[in-house]
Amino acid sequence: MRKIKFKKGKKNQPFNLEYTGIHKEHQSEMQLFVYDDLSVKEYEDLNVWDIDKYMNPKQNNWLNLHGLNNIELIKSLGDYFKIDNFILADILNTTKRTKVEELSEILFFNIKSLLPIDDSDNIKVEQISFLIKDGVLISFQEKRSDFFTHIRERLRVHSGIVRSKKADYLLYILLDAIMENFYITLENEEDKVEELINLSKESTDPIILEKIEKHRDNFHFLKRSIIPLRESLYNIKSIKDDNVFNAIETENFTFFSRLHQKSLELLEQIDSDMSALESASNFFFSAQTHKMNEIMKTLTIVSAIFIPLTFIVGVYGMNFENLPELKYQYGYQTVMGFMFLIVMGMIIYFKKRRWF
Repeated sequence: MRKIKFKKGKKNQPFNLEYTGIHKEHQSEMQLFVYDDLSVKEYEDLNVWDIDKYMNPKQNNWLNLHGLNNIELIKSLGDYFKIDNFILADILNTTKRTKVEELSEILFFNIKSLLPIDDSDNIKVEQISFLIKDGVLISFQEKRSDFFTHIRERLRVHSGIVRSKKADYLLYILLDAIMENFYITLENEEDKVEELINLSKESTDPIILEKIEKHRDNFHFLKRSIIPLRESLYNIKSIKDDNVFNAIETENFTFFSRLHQKSLELLEQIDSDMSALESASNFFFSAQTHKMNEIMKTLTIVSAIFIPLTFIVGVYGMNFENLPELKYQYGYQTVMGFMFLIVMGMIIYFKKRRWF
């Protein structure tokens, strides 16, 4: 789990752009979709000077950038679209929390995309930023991924209403695709929590407690990622009353309200799962306590049985010459038999009292 570092955040000033993410081996690539209800065109491996040649202001334009390593390319993109440097800094600084901002003629939205890592209890994180200006949607991804593959296919085959809508609707379905990753991650965590609950009922291995704490951290991380998303989606409602600049059409606010509702559902489910995880933790400690009590009970019973035997052995171990049974021919057998009767009597008594 990545943590915010004060020094790193302080270093990222608008005049000194720097990518702070971990996907530094991925090359920057641009992809452009130009579409409307009648046609769609797709362009790969673009340069900034290609944008004028292919972009059509009379149609919808989606420009997607994979990889944030090429700072000069991002600066050039910012100059072309007249994007302020502090927005570019927020795009490159992956320690920033999810937020939405409406500035002049720009709607800016960034979000964390979470997915489980195969054969691991960790979660992989990628920051994705969106920017709408002059009807153009620009998306910034840290690396090439398959989050939006189905959306690209919908554009190509004219599935649904996406090609008949503006850039704000495209932003909605892109955000919806990212939120699906939250559901996938949460479902994966729930499966592992269910396994832990079953394990905690069968074993008291300390490794179970370590896994419980790990998944507790994962749920906290999920919650910290979704709460600012919920706030951002709620803040979009305020844009509806903004008479200066409306990047979202009035009839499309309903779609963003659905996303807000999904974020509430996710948070409720996380709270429920954390309660289940807390129950698993309590059950584990209860099992540990019960096991310890059983051990102490066994040791106490053994000690109680040996107390009278130790007393008898101590009496006959005294070095007095005139012990009454010292010269008795069957003294040893008698004492051993008596000690055996004491042991059996105490065991029967303990059994009757259900002490073991």
